[in-house]
Amino acid sequence: MKHDFIDVFTPTELMNTQKNRFRKEPVRSATPFEEARDELFQQVMRCGVVGSAPEDQKDWFDNTMGYLTERYHELKPSELEELRVLGERFAQPPKVRKAV
Repeated sequence: MKHDFIDVFTPTELMNTQKNRFRKEPVRSATPFEEARDELFQQVMRCGVVGSAPEDQKDWFDNTMGYLTERYHELKPSELEELRVLGERFAQPPKVRKAV
């Protein structure tokens, strides 16, 4: 028994005719400030700084900022101050809302 096969598709019908509307943006590398900020936040979470005594937090931040200053030597003093402020805010326990 012989079957005649007829190709009903042309190559253009098999191709996706819609254009890709989602363009992938090139991956940009993080700035030294962003890397230092992310590292600081990771260390805050890993070392249990949240909820510790204020004196312990101050000592921890003094030591950690010294380390970050050495590690990220390209950061300006103003950026290091900003990092410390961000880190200290990040280390604060969440505020509890009272029911109204």
